[in-house]
Amino acid sequence: MSLLLIGIMLLVLGLPAWAQGDPAGVPWSKLSPGEQQLLQRFGDHWDQLPPRKQQRLRNGAQQWGTMTPEERQEAKQRFKQWRSLPPEQQQQLRERYQQFRQLPPEQRESVRNARRWFRSLPPEQRKELREKFQSMSPEERRAYRRELRRQYGGGGGQAPVGGTAQ
Repeated sequence: MSLLLIGIMLLVLGLPAWAQGDPAGVPWSKLSPGEQQLLQRFGDHWDQLPPRKQQRLRNGAQQWGTMTPEERQEAKQRFKQWRSLPPEQQQQLRERYQQFRQLPPEQRESVRNARRWFRSLPPEQRKELREKFQSMSPEERRAYRRELRRQYGGGGGQAPVGGTAQ
């Protein structure tokens, strides 16, 4: 009898701890119709996905919903390119992304500005810059970035300041 009482007490006292543990996943039925449509390929096994994966997928679906048709087309093209990469290169990109996420916010913004600047260049000029960067040592790249900042007014975040040109 006392063991049963102890077991019930542990169960009752342990419930708040279990309730505060990992957040529960969102049932498929609680997703908006738009989210269900975008995530339909996961519908059959949604409830078996870990809550963190569910949340990442929902965030992606919400972000997709805010994109313009042009942005969606670009995202599809980039995903297609991603899938065609060898696994080693995909892993390298994942690692670079994690490094980016660990940068302070002002440095992340600086990298974003540099990427916008680079993508605003005509394709021929981007190709030329890529080739030039590939032939340089890391020290030469840093010096060249400093020169680009001076040339293009680096204070406005319009010249590359982050990683290599892409």
